Amino acid sequence: MNMSRTRERLVVIGGDAAGMSAASQARRLKGPDELEIVAFERGHFTSYSACGIPYWVGGDVTDRDRLIARTPEEHRARDIDLRLRTEVTELDLDGQRVRARDVESGEESWTSYDKLVIATGARPIRPDMPGADAAGVHGVQTLDDGQALLDTLEGTPGRRAVVVGAGYIGVEMAEALINRGYEVTVVNRGSEPMSTLDPDMGCLVHEAMEGLGITMVNDAEVTKILTGDGGTSLLERSRELGGGRVRAVVTQDREFPADVVVLGIGVRPETALAKAAGLPLGPHGGLLTDRSMRVRGYENIWSGGDCVEVLDLVSGQVRHIPLGTHANKHGQVIGTNVGGGYATFPGVVGTAVSKVCDLEIARTGLREKDAHRVGLRFEAVTIESTSRAGYYPNASPMTVKMLAEHRTGRLLGVQIVGREGAGKRVDIAAVALTAGMTVEQMTSLDLGYAPPFSPVWDPVLVAARKAAAKVRGSV
Repeated sequence: MNMSRTRERLVVIGGDAAGMSAASQARRLKGPDELEIVAFERGHFTSYSACGIPYWVGGDVTDRDRLIARTPEEHRARDIDLRLRTEVTELDLDGQRVRARDVESGEESWTSYDKLVIATGARPIRPDMPGADAAGVHGVQTLDDGQALLDTLEGTPGRRAVVVGAGYIGVEMAEALINRGYEVTVVNRGSEPMSTLDPDMGCLVHEAMEGLGITMVNDAEVTKILTGDGGTSLLERSRELGGGRVRAVVTQDREFPADVVVLGIGVRPETALAKAAGLPLGPHGGLLTDRSMRVRGYENIWSGGDCVEVLDLVSGQVRHIPLGTHANKHGQVIGTNVGGGYATFPGVVGTAVSKVCDLEIARTGLREKDAHRVGLRFEAVTIESTSRAGYYPNASPMTVKMLAEHRTGRLLGVQIVGREGAGKRVDIAAVALTAGMTVEQMTSLDLGYAPPFSPVWDPVLVAARKAAAKVRGSV
């Protein structure tokens, strides 16, 4: 502790879910007379829902501020010294201080700390190719990114959009752009959209996207992004791969005209600061922490959110899973420990849910290739059911895929694709995975039933019965 001060100072790098949850929780446990809290955020906003950005862009959420859970003014009213548009550029671990730069003025200064929280989030992957930084090419990770995209959409006369990548962001942004009246093409290097699903389930998403009017191009690798107006003069041709505005996306054998391009090819942990300081990183580039979210090997440094790797409770390995649900939990754990309490984060099972129009997409646990990668033998089953009793009005079809460990029957993973009432059923499987249940045990779960909500046998239990039977037959 720095003895020149009469109270401890907590420095937080990053003003979104993990960082400000940690700051707020620490403040609940320790008042300003005990703990000074300084938080740095390089953007304009704090404590917002990045997951809501596609719905804001698409018009489902009409007011950007509805995505903000707590404003900077609200944080400051709780005696948190929040400094917006201020980017931390260096960590001095030996001196227990951070160097920060005012984004607007360029002025730099050092701030000392007794305890440090690194919550720098993740950054959209920008492919290393010509034109990736051209005007009109957008990654979407922060509210600032979302505002920049909206400004482009409102200032662009053309109505052709290309989305590169078909993961959660890619799929959600494709729907958002369709809702805004754009002609949308999704270029995906995988065999089907939503690589978080097995391909046999991803094909259901493919069908739904095409039903919306989205052009899906699978098994295609983007090689460059062209700029300029496509003229034939030497000057115009020289601009194609240089400056200027985006005009097309090019794959190995095709060219797709584009007035705007959205990159949806995933994110990487934003850990350049941590790496430069010598902090431990995992195989995916995220910071490694213990169960208390303390950075391994450092007593006074914690980290959480999209910049860390977490334990997968099913595979037993670390993974990078950038989700707001995890980030908020990390922040609560960190804030509790910084504030003198005790809390841990045990790990995740990899649960996620999304949608394309009215098609709900959910998954938890391992895919087939995940199980193969960690050396697990498994049985896989797929069933078709309905969201309600078949005779009840508006019952909609649902497909459930389930993986169970060979011989033991331990549940390994579940994927669900269907209409209303499908997505949140994955929570049943998430709880079963966390509890380490077998598919045989799942068949006895006492789930709620009434014809408007479920068939007599819930679709997840139908899949569990089929998986249990297959496991018994394999022994």
